[in-house]
Amino acid sequence: MNILIIGSGGREHALAWKMSRSPLVDTIWSAPGSVAMDQIGPCFDVAVNDMENLEKLALQLAPDLIVIGPEAPLALGIADQLRARGFDVFGPNKEPARLEASKGFAKDLMTRLDVPTAAYGRFTQADQAKAFLRTLSAPYVLKADGLAAGKGVVILPTLKEAETEIENMLSGKFGAASTELVIEEFMTGEEASIFVLTDGVNRITLPSCQDHKRLLDHDEGPNTGGMGAYCPAPVMTEALLAEVDETITAPVLDELNHAGHPYQGVLYIGLMITSEGPKVVEFNVRFGDPECQVLMAAMPDDIVPALLACATGGMPERDFRALLPAVNQTRPAVTVVMAARGYPGSYEKGAVIRNTETAGEIEGVTLFHAGAGTNDAGELIAAGGRVLTVTAVGVTLKQAMERAYSAVDVIDWPEGIYRRDIAWRALARQ
Repeated sequence: MNILIIGSGGREHALAWKMSRSPLVDTIWSAPGSVAMDQIGPCFDVAVNDMENLEKLALQLAPDLIVIGPEAPLALGIADQLRARGFDVFGPNKEPARLEASKGFAKDLMTRLDVPTAAYGRFTQADQAKAFLRTLSAPYVLKADGLAAGKGVVILPTLKEAETEIENMLSGKFGAASTELVIEEFMTGEEASIFVLTDGVNRITLPSCQDHKRLLDHDEGPNTGGMGAYCPAPVMTEALLAEVDETITAPVLDELNHAGHPYQGVLYIGLMITSEGPKVVEFNVRFGDPECQVLMAAMPDDIVPALLACATGGMPERDFRALLPAVNQTRPAVTVVMAARGYPGSYEKGAVIRNTETAGEIEGVTLFHAGAGTNDAGELIAAGGRVLTVTAVGVTLKQAMERAYSAVDVIDWPEGIYRRDIAWRALARQ
């Protein structure tokens, strides 16, 4: 079978790499793809938000499965558009994609379904937002309602800073994404990421992950799109996973299905494990980045049958669950994000990155390219904020971490920045 991937980042590179290893797959195409993804299969220079030309490309290629990586085209309705043309698509339609496209929509849905989450308010006026803010205690959590490339959440320690940020966000700091704000109470606990493959009725929960959102070691510095991840996350016990499925996953998927909007794809549930139990931090409607990289490296199963089943639907539950028979035999995996200096703010592009091939030869290591490109001399360069995700598997989590950092240390990129403490919570437990 032939597969078209929409996207170009580390997540999409990991998906292409994983699916290319399936005996079912003949060709993998990507749009727009990347230099690294072009080594797996042909790439086409079509932007992820170019709805018209993505449809034309799909009609030209006639893929057996289309896998949509990022959230932006899903929010625009690309899945609806391609399904209307008869394609099997892994990724939810526009209406269920509102779970990520509008934080306010997601919070209202959770409230209606009694899904555990933080108390919140929705605001478009600064004076009302500030009044609500004064009913909360520090620190203060402000979220742009719409999509902001993973940077629309701000946590501030003082009321004065939070009030200033309200003005900034409502004045266009994140463009149209922050014309409305969601303000939440701060939740204390340990975060975890859960990924559920579903055809709208059946579902499979993948091994839990833990992302590292803050830029600096010890979870300090600004929020980012993610500076590293690992799986499985020991904070998520079997009992907690069962609780999440019962109190969060099932109610949300059932509600969407009953409303005539079955969810087909992967549902990402960002959790805070509080003293009162797991609560939802956010929903995303695609694989996380960099969690996708550790999952693809760690899972022993061929994922193509499961992705295709999500896209087509209609399987009996017993057969759907049998698509990933070794899902609970995941090897420990760690990924370390190497970013351009200055990220998540302004950063310079063009710095040459050397020794990646040597790093990739370390046992258990795979390098996935995110914001990487090449210059006129054919050298690998930094072309974005998060540039490389150095991923490693091991017999133990400690071994996976050591292999990942051995590879990071081999890479010659003085302008690159990264954290040195990925997986620290799990290792502290051990």
